[in-house]
Amino acid sequence: MRPHVVAVLALPEVVGFDLQIPPQVFGTAEDASGRPLYDVRVCGLSERVPSTAGFSLLLEHGPEALAAADTVIVPGTHYVPARRDGVLPDDLLAALDTVPAHARWLSICTGAFVLAAAGRLDGRRVATHWARAADLRRLHPHLDVDESVLFVDDGDVATSAGLAAGLDLCLHVLRGDHGAEVANAVARHLVVAPWRDGGQAQFIDHPLPPAGAGTTGAVRAWAVEHLDEDIDVAGLAARASMSVRTFTRRFRAETGTSPHAWLVAQRVARARRLLEGSDLPVDRVATAAGLGTAASLRAHLADEVGLSPLAYRRRFRREGA
Repeated sequence: MRPHVVAVLALPEVVGFDLQIPPQVFGTAEDASGRPLYDVRVCGLSERVPSTAGFSLLLEHGPEALAAADTVIVPGTHYVPARRDGVLPDDLLAALDTVPAHARWLSICTGAFVLAAAGRLDGRRVATHWARAADLRRLHPHLDVDESVLFVDDGDVATSAGLAAGLDLCLHVLRGDHGAEVANAVARHLVVAPWRDGGQAQFIDHPLPPAGAGTTGAVRAWAVEHLDEDIDVAGLAARASMSVRTFTRRFRAETGTSPHAWLVAQRVARARRLLEGSDLPVDRVATAAGLGTAASLRAHLADEVGLSPLAYRRRFRREGA
């Protein structure tokens, strides 16, 4: 089978950091025999594309690369028609029209402005950099712009928050395509966490907590090691020597999510790892992950990835597990 073609569309002035994320994530993904899983092609409307970082790119691919794409990714950009006016010129619209119908669309940071101007985000919940969310909402009031999340995966379209959130989105997509083992191997190669807790809200400019105030980090670390136990918010708050109200407020400030939602996400992540790397029956996977019953695991996994536990195991089972 040919590798999945990823076309990364660089529009001037492209954000250099964002542009490098897809080639690094998808370009280093390999199967068990060392064969590349993706063919990443950075393309543009012109051969030379200036960046926001003081250098210009000399591209090997023109807009024709879009016609062969299985995935199109638009990194962050200062592209004036999309960022200022919410529109795209005819030559770019024509190039985007050549993208195959089966292709999925991703944006990183302000790349969402381009997808929105192209009509690819109509009626959808989307993410962009929290500092640019108001601009996107003003230009495209019909979008549901969520500045609290790191990314939004809407199936055939996915959008990320700013800059490093592009790593979160691309690793998430890689995980969905080929499982946690491949995604974790790429994350180790890039020396980044394969999954970050919380959302973009934790990075929005908020007043710092008072000096000397406790954090929830130690409690979170303890919880990850005891997911199979009966853990509730009151117990976590007591372990942190805080009231439930104070603990919940501080937890959300640090992670961007509630203690309950975080705990469920950690348990589902453990269940996924066990389904991929063990022969445990589904009910024992549910117990080991702290989800209680096979029915509970089935419901949470369906919400997360749209698969039953057995279907997930068949799809992502690791070699030699």
